[in-house]
Amino acid sequence: MTNDEEPHRRHLSYFVIRHSLLRHFRFRHSSFELRPFPNMSRILITSGPTYQYLDPVRYLTNASSGRMGAALAAAAIEAGHDVIVVSGPVDVEYSAAAEVIPIISTEEMLEAALKVFPACDGLIGVAAPCDYRPVVVASSKIRRTGGPLVLELIETPDVVARLSTIKQSQWMVAFALETEDERMRALQKLERKSCDLIVVNGPGAMHALDTKIEIINPAGNVLGAFSGSKRQVATDIFSVIAQELIAKSG
Repeated sequence: MTNDEEPHRRHLSYFVIRHSLLRHFRFRHSSFELRPFPNMSRILITSGPTYQYLDPVRYLTNASSGRMGAALAAAAIEAGHDVIVVSGPVDVEYSAAAEVIPIISTEEMLEAALKVFPACDGLIGVAAPCDYRPVVVASSKIRRTGGPLVLELIETPDVVARLSTIKQSQWMVAFALETEDERMRALQKLERKSCDLIVVNGPGAMHALDTKIEIINPAGNVLGAFSGSKRQVATDIFSVIAQELIAKSG
C-alpha cells in the first residue's frame, strides 16, 4: 500500500464503520436510543405534495416536486445526521440512507409525522400539503354535465402546527411559499406554527431546478438569503439550521 492510498483507506473505513453502527445501534420510534455519534440528530423532513381525491381519478394538490425535500435530506445525511422523510407522491429519489415513509393525503402525512416526531430532535417542514379536501369524495368518476360543477371544500389539518402542539425540546423549521407580502406573511405563519425558523420562497420555485429563499427567525431578522440550484441552497439552509438550532440544542 502506498502513502497515497492510506488516506483513502482511512476515509472508506470511517464510512464502513459509521454505516455499520447506524444499522446495528439505531432504535427507531423508541424513547430510548443509542446513537453512534454524540452530535448526531434525528431529523424528520416532510416533503412533496399531498393529494386530496375528488373522485377515483381526480384530486386537488399543491405544485411540489419534492426536490428541495430530497436535497435537504441529502444535506442532513452528509452532515452526519439520521433522517426520516414523510413524503407525498414525487418522482425524485431520496437518499438511500434516509428512511422514507410514503403517503398520499394530508391526513396520512399528519398521521405518519405524529408517530415518528416524538423520537426526533427536529422537524424541517418542506412539504406542500394540500390545504383543502372535498366534503364528499365521489365513489365513481364525476361525469360532464354541460353545466357548472360546485364543490364544497373544507380545510385539511395543518401538519406543522399540529406537530408543534406535541413538541417537547424539538426545534422546528417551516417553509412558506408566498405570492405577496412575503416576509410579513411568513412571520405570521412562523408564529402561528410555533416554529424556530421559517424559509420563504416564491412560486418560481415550483417544479424548478433552482430557487431563491430567505431564512427568517422569530425576531424578523433575515439570517440568510440564498439562490442557486436547490441542492446548493439546501446545503446553505442546513448550515443555518445546524448553527442556529442543532448546535444550540445539544
